[in-house]
Amino acid sequence: MTLLELSAAAMTLTAIAHSIVGEKRLIGPLLAHDIDLLSGYRASLVRFAWHFTSLLMIVTALVVAWPGTPVPLIQITGAMWLLAGVLDAGLTRGKHIGWPLLSVAGIMALLSV
Repeated sequence: MTLLELSAAAMTLTAIAHSIVGEKRLIGPLLAHDIDLLSGYRASLVRFAWHFTSLLMIVTALVVAWPGTPVPLIQITGAMWLLAGVLDAGLTRGKHIGWPLLSVAGIMALLSV
């Protein structure tokens, strides 16, 4: 496997974990509470936005793995994933499960070009 393929795999794994673990440990429990702000259509909107973010992660995986993707697009994508990982690590003091995969996906994309 090339670094681009490994980066795309890490992005896809992150997206899957984001959807499954996020639904189980954050979205589901959060929406189970009777909070007026999260009632009605807003509950659906929160769930949609959460899972749509996961789909966008998969799209970025396709971007870096797609043959012929322009190098600057791969660099921007990798830099954003790395930035997300670094910020996630810093803001959560390393406690959030996602920062290592975010960072690794970005680093591999950047090293591949």
